Amino acid sequence: MLLADFGTSYCKFLDLSDPAGSPYLLPTKKLPRNLRVDLATGHNAKRFSRVYVNELTALARGGEEIIETTDYVLLDCGSRDIKYITYRNGKLADMGWNSECGASMGFTIELLENYYNLDYANLAVPDSTFSITCGVLGMSHIFDAVTSGITEAEAVARFVKGIALNAYRFCNSPATLYLSGGLCDNPLFVSSFPCDIIPLGRYVLLKGLEKTAREHLAISL
Repeated sequence: MLLADFGTSYCKFLDLSDPAGSPYLLPTKKLPRNLRVDLATGHNAKRFSRVYVNELTALARGGEEIIETTDYVLLDCGSRDIKYITYRNGKLADMGWNSECGASMGFTIELLENYYNLDYANLAVPDSTFSITCGVLGMSHIFDAVTSGITEAEAVARFVKGIALNAYRFCNSPATLYLSGGLCDNPLFVSSFPCDIIPLGRYVLLKGLEKTAREHLAISL
């Protein structure tokens, strides 16, 4: 059984028929047009899969598999949007999904790194930040800052911190936050949150699909 999380920029796959198999990535722009998987979530999942699972459902089930505590907030930061789930006493208590204020957040952060030839691992968290409510529209702050004499690296760092703070407020400003998605690998983004961060990587939704798939297989047997 082939599982997939179809992201806007990257797609994640897991083949359950391979006992030694590990999750792997494929850029979305390289997806074969005739690709079909058994179970999927994410942007374009309905187009490429036989069975579709809502992203918040996959995120929640992935959190249940990975996170050991019963009270937590799990935030998924994708290329296109942001979403979170809150658990209290082991039960789903709250959730949110934002493709407006989180528009193209991850995509824009990656685009800026490549455009300005930066390495986020070498950028310090700035003291100042921009008030960012949209990844795309927020880029105007960078251009204005550079025009005023601020270095490109400093301007981008302020932008990334602003994105992190916006995501933090969106999930109700928890004291500890579990983070899902490709931005877990971005040291500047992770360090910009004003709380304890526990990065879980980019395969949390796949883990949720795996839980769903195994339960369905058990029922069919």
